[in-house]
Amino acid sequence: MADSSESNEFKVSGSDLLEKMKELVHQGNVRHILIKNEAGKTLIEIPLTMGILGVALVPVYAAVAAIAALAVKCTIEVKTTEDPD
Repeated sequence: MADSSESNEFKVSGSDLLEKMKELVHQGNVRHILIKNEAGKTLIEIPLTMGILGVALVPVYAAVAAIAALAVKCTIEVKTTEDPD
């Protein structure tokens, strides 16, 4: 069975990091998010499953907000699942 995942990268400023993260999570097909600093070092890796909703994401959002406060520019690498037709 072939892997039906896709990877995208977004470059954002620290002030836009949390908002972009929330936007990506709400898309529903995201299964994995990595946030990297300007040097490419992974700051946080967030695996997402279909069952994660609302309250379960509060600690993740708090961690991302802390990173956003310290980071000037970040890269968000997103791995999504492709829905087969």
